[in-house]
Amino acid sequence: MKSKRNLLAAASYITWIGFFVAFLMGDRTDPFHLHHMNQALVINVISIVGGVVAVIPILGAIATGIVEIGVFIFDIMGIYRAVIGSKEPLPLIGDFHLIG
Repeated sequence: MKSKRNLLAAASYITWIGFFVAFLMGDRTDPFHLHHMNQALVINVISIVGGVVAVIPILGAIATGIVEIGVFIFDIMGIYRAVIGSKEPLPLIGDFHLIG
């Protein structure tokens, strides 16, 4: 059962589809699952904001590139921590709570 929990937590970091699958299939009372769902949601929101900033000519493209590289790195870190079962918050975004 623990491996299913870790797999769903890791899936939440893989685009919005993975987030919704993990949301629907996961245990919403499990603090581990909620922790990773929250961090994945924060990363997805940051990605959307980066996409909106892309509308600004030149500077927007540069900022969006930097944001998307950061989002990719945070996704990899989150997936790794979910797979190994760690509840350690991600740097910079670990203190933001949108769920719970």
